[in-house]
Amino acid sequence: MGKSLPILNISGLADQLGSFAGQIQKFMSGPLPTPGPGDGRTVDDFKPYLIALNLTKRCNLKCAHCYLDATTKAGGASDELTTQESFRLIDQIAEVNRGCLLVITGGEPLVRPDILDIARHAVAKGFIVVFGTNGMLIDDRMAKTLVEIGVMGVGISIDSLDKEKHDRFRGVPGAWEEAVAGIEACKRNGLQFQVHFSAQPMNYQELPQVIDWAHGLGARVVNIFFMVCTGRGEELTDITPTQYEEVLAYLVDCQDKYKDMLVRARCAPHFKRLAYEKDPNSPLTKATGYMGGGCLAATNYARVTPNGELTPCPYMPLSAGNVRESSFVDLWERSPIFDSFRYPHLKGRCGDCEYSEICGGCRARPYVDHGDWLDEDQWCLYTPKGGEKVQVAFNTPEESEVAWDEAAQLRLSRIPYFLRAMVKKGVERHAREQGLPIVTVELMEELRKKRFGNDAPVFKF
Repeated sequence: MGKSLPILNISGLADQLGSFAGQIQKFMSGPLPTPGPGDGRTVDDFKPYLIALNLTKRCNLKCAHCYLDATTKAGGASDELTTQESFRLIDQIAEVNRGCLLVITGGEPLVRPDILDIARHAVAKGFIVVFGTNGMLIDDRMAKTLVEIGVMGVGISIDSLDKEKHDRFRGVPGAWEEAVAGIEACKRNGLQFQVHFSAQPMNYQELPQVIDWAHGLGARVVNIFFMVCTGRGEELTDITPTQYEEVLAYLVDCQDKYKDMLVRARCAPHFKRLAYEKDPNSPLTKATGYMGGGCLAATNYARVTPNGELTPCPYMPLSAGNVRESSFVDLWERSPIFDSFRYPHLKGRCGDCEYSEICGGCRARPYVDHGDWLDEDQWCLYTPKGGEKVQVAFNTPEESEVAWDEAAQLRLSRIPYFLRAMVKKGVERHAREQGLPIVTVELMEELRKKRFGNDAPVFKF
């Protein structure tokens, strides 16, 4: 079912990956990388702007790809963070960045009895709170409650428009119908929703149809996740590097088609390289200031496991420490493991690549394959050509300085890091074109409405 991606002939797996061999100890026993980010950031820019809170292993599904190997609804782990421990963790994240976006997920977060209390606490602290869910437990009452709490939206997973295929993958009959019913409940009650799609051999050719379907439903965002085979998904077959490249090329082209909906690749930094190859001025790349859509692991993003381990991303069980034993603040700011992501000494083709600053490859793939998260990403087909490194926006000269009044500077500072440089560049370009000597909040709001309509801004200013 679904329209094939009309780009490449699909071949078999391009590269055979080696077996998993522990190289973590070798890395940790060597000298720590010398601080000095290659993309122009300072230590102040390494703030968490997106934290995934995997607060339970309990789930009402049995998904084949679950990186958490989530258990049944009645189960879960006996060592999950308690309500009070979750509150304390949220308080500590607020010490580092109260403007962070918190993704409350699981397992299935809505099966945890205290999850709404945890969401209330996070909203009261000023966080942007969203839920990652399978949507099956969202009815009108739940959607209304989430809106009343102040939850900004939910991401609901749809793996196929073929109901039986989705249900087989999710492990429970009726999962597709209940997920779509959850989306409709969100729409009726004014709760924004995103559609999440995991690209796999069984469904990746449906992607054009799924994106069209999500757009028709009114999704604000479609996130396409590129699976790393860990957890219960360890035995699954990933899409091949050729298929990976094919899907990413299609997603780059999607940006011109869906002006009122964001379509983004997740866990696929190559997206940045392909966007730049198509258009060096593309608003999707770090070369123009958009830091999202690539890999933010341990730089502006991290995951907390149900029992409190802080890891760079959900696909890497590589712990910086446990929030029960150390403050989130200390772990975030002083972890040698996290520093290795912030000041990376990449190896192989990734180290040689002219796109290493705006892409950098997926760090989870070499880690899962053989334990070295700084090695080259074997799922990338690109051969470096030896040119100068393409620089991110921090290292590109400004065309001219445009003044910002104090209120506009404050609003800009509250925009998440991964969007801030892009917003700044766009606003200043508009001001120059209009001959405006100073940027004001009114100008920023005018431009926001032109881009997103009259809806309230996503970020709380």
